[in-house]
Amino acid sequence: MPRYTVHIRGEWLAVPCQEAQLTVGWLGREAVRRYIKNKPDNGGFASIDDVHFLVRRCKGLGLLDNEDPLEVALEDNEFVEVVIEGDAMSPDFIPSQPEGVYLYSKYREPEKYIALDGDSLTTEDLVNLGKGRYKIKLTPTAEKRVQKSREVIDSIIKEKTVVYGITTGFGKFARTVIPINKLQELQVNLVRSHSSGVGKPLIPERCRMLLALRINVLAKGYSGISLETLKQVIEMFNASCLPYVPEKGTVGASGDLAPLSHLALGLIGEGKMWSPKSGWADAKYVLEAHGLKPVILKPKEGLALINGTQMITSLGCEAVERASAIARQADIIAALTLEVLKGTTKAFDTDIHALRPHRGQIEVAFRFRSLLDSDHHPSEIAGLGMFMGVTYLVMGFVERISNMICLLPSTSSTESHRFCDRVQDAYTLRCCPQVHGVVNDTIAFVKGIITTELNSATDNPMVFASRGETISGGNFHGEYPAKALDYLAIGIHELAAISERRIERLCNPSLSELPAFLVAEGGLNSGFMIAHCTAAALVSENKALCHPSSVDSLSTSAATEDHVSMGGWAARKALRVIEHVEQVLAIELLAACQGIEFLRPLKTTTPLEKVYDLVRSVVRPWIKDRFMAPDIEAAHGLLLEQKVWEVAAPYIEKYRMEHIPESRPLSPTAFSLQSLRKKSTKIPESEDL
Repeated sequence: MPRYTVHIRGEWLAVPCQEAQLTVGWLGREAVRRYIKNKPDNGGFASIDDVHFLVRRCKGLGLLDNEDPLEVALEDNEFVEVVIEGDAMSPDFIPSQPEGVYLYSKYREPEKYIALDGDSLTTEDLVNLGKGRYKIKLTPTAEKRVQKSREVIDSIIKEKTVVYGITTGFGKFARTVIPINKLQELQVNLVRSHSSGVGKPLIPERCRMLLALRINVLAKGYSGISLETLKQVIEMFNASCLPYVPEKGTVGASGDLAPLSHLALGLIGEGKMWSPKSGWADAKYVLEAHGLKPVILKPKEGLALINGTQMITSLGCEAVERASAIARQADIIAALTLEVLKGTTKAFDTDIHALRPHRGQIEVAFRFRSLLDSDHHPSEIAGLGMFMGVTYLVMGFVERISNMICLLPSTSSTESHRFCDRVQDAYTLRCCPQVHGVVNDTIAFVKGIITTELNSATDNPMVFASRGETISGGNFHGEYPAKALDYLAIGIHELAAISERRIERLCNPSLSELPAFLVAEGGLNSGFMIAHCTAAALVSENKALCHPSSVDSLSTSAATEDHVSMGGWAARKALRVIEHVEQVLAIELLAACQGIEFLRPLKTTTPLEKVYDLVRSVVRPWIKDRFMAPDIEAAHGLLLEQKVWEVAAPYIEKYRMEHIPESRPLSPTAFSLQSLRKKSTKIPESEDL
């Protein structure tokens, strides 16, 4: 007999259907009837005839025709939503889907697996797991470790040993011994009471990352969870059954207790859960729809599921990967701006950076050379820069020749950038290797800490199977990732700060020698005037967000947890800072491409022309004012998908191979001024950059 799970006014009802020919309209009326019957006040309706409603799928929110037969319109056990007319404006209305539902309706179950052992997960792996590109399985070694640690717990229970969190209460109740027949209830109560977070739920990608990372930590074999329970959790991950995890509520001390408790709550079949098939629904219905059973917690297993820094660390992984992506692309965008402003490449000379051999600085200078080198990729705009430099010299820097620009010949001088007479540019152009460089080094440092944290055991107590005992410690404290992510926010912000100043130079005619705000018929048109204001607003907001959260601490749990990291907020605000950086650089990318329009028919270098072509494939030139927000969104999308890097990277790597064929990754200790002088064109290559 077919059965449907129906969401109505925040409640979920299982509605059986005995006759195949019944319609969608019948299902809606039956759901309303059951809803009214269960309410003391009949749900506020005089009768079912007073109720007007729409029926839609939870997956994708597609509307259904009330006249269609159920056997045609729906699959067995499908999730649908009955929307009562007027409820969408009610404060009690609860949508069945997270924000951006159109993204999740395209979800396809992956076929490939990642084998987790608790020791070798990378930030890239976790982000890909979050995107739903892989399922999870355990390595045989991990399975054996998990089994052995569970044997220790079973022995403690059998021998009635007093051990924190296993046969005692938690926090301030650590000295309260719990009877053996209450140990299972103890674990369930722990999960329920600690599920006290607030705010929006994590989007599916972030919840997948959180769940995958907790599985990886459990796979290390120091948590005491049973292999049976862990495999149940993995089955839920592989089915993309994701609990409702509010983003706020962790102080990052005894791990991320509140968010991880919400995660565990869904696993035991309580609270809400989301899957691509169901949307948000009661966890028990979602699990049932996927043929899964709720976890029945054994002693220690509730604590094993909720103790750790996985909320901070999983969000930190996303932050590190997005920061790496935007930092690479910031070099390309800045190089394009330098071309438009007819800057010199002298500041990127190899010998300059050999005298201050920071890894990031050297790599950024190299990227600028690879993108702007006029020997390799001739730039006609660079030729314009040389012509103007000579003209300024001859005229004693007195008269401007902007009226002559349109009459200049299309030149392709191969040495113009290198030997033009413009001695120095503004800091926002000249100092890109130094400013962008330290951002790269910051990201590399933070990535190291986050990668270590990914593969660390952060439980308490820890179960040491080799010693046959448990030991209480403080690995759950989130200070490491909290401090690192505060540092990341401070570092990555600088990409937006310097980008906003370059946008100003592009828009200011006295600095750019281009039309004001990069638009013709200024006055009638405002061009990039307010786009620059948006960039300035985002940079200003970042300045407040960059205040480190990890310098704060509030004592919790009756002074048992008397120093906390506030790492959850450190992770969330780092992501917000990175998003703002992406958006500011998206505006600069649009402005630089618009600046090129006023230099045509001259062309820039081949890789930068490829970047220009990419942007023009989604955003057309500005001839007159139009709705700008969609253009910024489109450019932001290119950066999120790393398209700008993809089109330029082959040229950067080709240049690397041709100019430094013997290059190989160097450790930081391999740098010395003497070695750099011997190989003046050698640039170290690093996975971190």
